[in-house]
Amino acid sequence: MTDHGADLLIRAGAVHTLVPGQAPQRALAVRGDRIAAVSPDPNGLDGLVSSRTVVHDLPGATVLPAFDDTHTHLIFAAHGAHDVPVHQARTIGEFLDLIRQRARTTPEGEWIRTTTNWQELNLAERRLPTAAELDRATDRHPVLVKRGGHNDVVNTYALRLAGITEDTPVPPGGVVGRDADGRLNGRLVDNALPLVERLLPAPDLSERIDGLRLASGQYAATGIGTVRDCAVSPEDYRVLLAAREAGALSTRVRALISALGLTSKAQVEDLLDTMEEWRYGSDPWLRVWGVKFGLDGGLEAGATEEPYACDHSFSGTLIWEPDALVEAVEAVVRRGWRVGTHAYGDRAVRVLLDVYERVLQRNPGLPAGTLVMEHGGLAGPEQRARAVALGIPVTIQQPLLHDTAEVEEGFWGPERVARLFPARGWVDLGAQVSAGSDFPVGQFGAMRSVWGMTTRQTVIGVKGPEHAISYDEALTLHTTNAARLTGEGNLRGTLTSGRLADLTVWDRDPAQCPDGTLRDLYPSHTFVGGFLVAPTGTR
Repeated sequence: MTDHGADLLIRAGAVHTLVPGQAPQRALAVRGDRIAAVSPDPNGLDGLVSSRTVVHDLPGATVLPAFDDTHTHLIFAAHGAHDVPVHQARTIGEFLDLIRQRARTTPEGEWIRTTTNWQELNLAERRLPTAAELDRATDRHPVLVKRGGHNDVVNTYALRLAGITEDTPVPPGGVVGRDADGRLNGRLVDNALPLVERLLPAPDLSERIDGLRLASGQYAATGIGTVRDCAVSPEDYRVLLAAREAGALSTRVRALISALGLTSKAQVEDLLDTMEEWRYGSDPWLRVWGVKFGLDGGLEAGATEEPYACDHSFSGTLIWEPDALVEAVEAVVRRGWRVGTHAYGDRAVRVLLDVYERVLQRNPGLPAGTLVMEHGGLAGPEQRARAVALGIPVTIQQPLLHDTAEVEEGFWGPERVARLFPARGWVDLGAQVSAGSDFPVGQFGAMRSVWGMTTRQTVIGVKGPEHAISYDEALTLHTTNAARLTGEGNLRGTLTSGRLADLTVWDRDPAQCPDGTLRDLYPSHTFVGGFLVAPTGTR
């Protein structure tokens, strides 16, 4: 006789299903990886309880869908799980000492890497370290200091290994830094990163899997059940497959295979050939979403219509020529994949919309959501309206603004920084907008992002309060809208029968928390596919 009972039953103060028009429920039952039923009566599903049912009786708790982080970098977080934790430093002296400590236990000649989730303005000296300073930490190891995804600083040993001299040509779309006297200072930006990073040895597979175990568990602990990782190399994806096989993932992963650093359609075609073996992956935990391009730089090189506040001769960097990007994007969509393109400054947003419009005209009938704008940081009213008219979804990242506002004001000035990530404008237009963190530039966390979008708070105060949205709207950007972005609106984002059992349990109602408390609020439980993945779940 078949047992049709529940594997999991939660009785709670409120189960917010996010089904339009449905009042809060009081009980939720899970069978396998799916929601079996919800009920407005806390005891309304007791008939599904059997000897195998795990019951959580939580009359004061609030249940919500698990959150998506629609633009983040789990791979970076996993790499950083074993790297020098320089994000803990408050001075360059402390920063160097952490590297020096690692050097004492690292065989000479082996690479030393740092974590990436730090900002130089959080250091007392308010600047990046230099190659000469890194040399003082160790001159017997190549050192790679990463800050975010667009900036490296390396020591002299690493420059020498890479063959970088003062005569080395600067790659198009990149920067090789120099000091005031014209000498190399160890800094590399955007397309110059591969000059050194190509030399890094591949980490041991078991170490990488363990990094993913730790990092995905950290995401899940904040309430995030699915990450859309926006820079995954083919090798990274193979490691993700191995991690999934080992049961090491605590979040679902939707991977964007990285075309960053590629400069031609031919190179993109080669990447697509590599991706072909992953086309039909049906694992609900891990799959390829599409391809990631970068059109402009990050904080220091986003392409703007007006010159930078700190340098009136500079307006950022476009990494692709528009015609070449049209050809490259078209190659991807003609193979049936989706595209997400980094466009941060307003000039980059304008150029990207031009590119996407041409691709849409040349390829009529593309499925909705095929072409996505990542960031759209300085998208103004005209650009937002144009994106909506073209049917272009956009991902925004309030935590990035929170953590980098002071850095960005130095480059763009306060007026432009206050206009970044205009959530209110996107929502009011009915845009296909969803939200994430852009870790390691911003801190990931379900309620940290909601708090940021509702307050517009940053490390230097509130910026652009007119762009704030409500709690309910912010919740939607991380749940129902996010599931729509990944093409899974029929599977995730709401809590109703037949949907995947991805849910979070909170000891208190986040909607009723004071702002300061909401920022650092973590769930008591995160379930993905009915499995308890945080804080202590195992699969």
